[in-house]
Amino acid sequence: MTTVRSPRFLSAAAITATAVLALSACAGSAGSGGGGGGTGGGTGFDYGASQEDVDAALAELDPMNIVYQAGAQGPNSVSAQSAHDFKEYVEERSGGKITVEVIWAQAIAGYSEIDDALADGRIDVSYALPIYDPSTYPAFDALATTSAGLPNSPVVGELVGNAAIIDMAWNSEEILAGYEEQGIVPLTPVVSTGNHHAICSDAGTTLDDWKGRQVRIPSVSLEAVASNLGATPVSMEYVEVFEAIQRGTVDCTLAQLLPSEEAGLLQIAPNVSYASPESSLSSRGAGAMLAGSNFQNLPLAYQQIIFDAGEPGFVASSEVIANGNAAGVKQLREAGGEMTPLDPEAEKKYKETNDELIAQVEEDGLIGSDASQRMKDAADKWSGVAEELGYEEGGDFSTLDEWYDVEDFDFTPFAAQLFEEVYLPHRPS
Repeated sequence: MTTVRSPRFLSAAAITATAVLALSACAGSAGSGGGGGGTGGGTGFDYGASQEDVDAALAELDPMNIVYQAGAQGPNSVSAQSAHDFKEYVEERSGGKITVEVIWAQAIAGYSEIDDALADGRIDVSYALPIYDPSTYPAFDALATTSAGLPNSPVVGELVGNAAIIDMAWNSEEILAGYEEQGIVPLTPVVSTGNHHAICSDAGTTLDDWKGRQVRIPSVSLEAVASNLGATPVSMEYVEVFEAIQRGTVDCTLAQLLPSEEAGLLQIAPNVSYASPESSLSSRGAGAMLAGSNFQNLPLAYQQIIFDAGEPGFVASSEVIANGNAAGVKQLREAGGEMTPLDPEAEKKYKETNDELIAQVEEDGLIGSDASQRMKDAADKWSGVAEELGYEEGGDFSTLDEWYDVEDFDFTPFAAQLFEEVYLPHRPS
C-alpha cells in the first residue's frame, strides 16, 4: 500500500520533479483541444515550469478574481476539500494574482442553470452535473451508462473507475463537441462521484422487497435498473431526497455514499446494499468541472494555471470520494444501520439491465460501437497503474470506517500519470 503523503496541492518543485522531463517535449505541441486557447492571448508557460518562469509569464498581467461554484453544500463538508484545494493551488501558482471566490450550495445557479451561468459570466468555473440533462448531453449520458461495468471497491475501485471514465471522455470527440456546442470549456469532462448504492428506509434486498418501492433515480440508466428490479423510479435532484424519504414520498434512493452522508440521509435511510466487486450497480460518471465564457477570454497563462489545477484536483477528488465513503459508513453505523451485499437474484437482474443498456449505447453509436470494450481497456490500463503504484484495499464497504485512513493513500503519483497521458493534449496553448 502506498504510504507516503504529499500536500493536497502540488508545489512548483513537486510539479517540476514529477513532470518536467516527460512533458517538456509535449508542451510545445499540445493542442487547444477541449481546453481551448481562448481569445485572451498573452504568453503561456510549459507544463512543469518553475515558479520563477510562471511568475515571469504573469509579470505584466493584471490581478483578477474568478468565481468558482463548488459542488459542496458548505466549507466544512467532506466534499469541500476539492474547492479548498482548487483555490489554494490557483492562488499559489499565480503568485496571488488570481483570487478565487468560492460559492457554496449552488447559491448562484442550481444544477439545471449552471450552463447558462457559465455562458453569461455569472460563474467562471463550476462543478456541474451533466447527467441531469441527457437531452443536452446525450454522449455524456451514454458514457455514464457504459461505466456500469467498472470495478466496485471502496478506494482502489473508485480511483480506477474515475481514471477510466476521464480517459474515455477526453478521447471522445462526441463528449467534447457537446460542451463546445454549449459554449462551455471542460476542465475535467467527466467526474465520478463514486459508486451507487441502494439506500433505503426499510431493510430487504430481494426482488420481492423491491416490488412496489418508490425509488429516487438520478439518471436514465438507473431508471431502467429500478424498473427492472420491480420498483417505481422517481426522478429528483439529490438535494430533495432527504425530505422525500423523511415524508415517505420515496422509499429508497440509488446514490453515492458521499452526498448521502453530507445530507444526513443515512440517519433516516439506514439500510444500504452494495454490488459485488466485479461490477458497479450502475453508471458512475455524474459530474464535470467546467469553465465558461469568461475563462475563454483570460490571458493564456491564467487559463493554463486553472487547467493545470486538474491534477491536484484529481488527488482531492480521490480523497473526497474515499473519505466520503468512510464517513458514510460511519454515519450509517451510528444510526444503527448496516451495509449488506445485494441479494444475488437482484444483482443478476441489474447486471442484465446494465448489459442491455450498454448494448443499446453501442447500437445508437453516440460514443462509438465499441464503447464497452474501450471502457474495459481503460479500466484494465488504470488497474495496472494502480497495482504498479502499490494501491490495495484493506477490506470491503461494510467495514470501511474501520480500516480506511487517508494517511495510508497518496494519490499524487497516480494523478500525475493520468494528467500527463490524458489531460495534456487538451491544455490551453
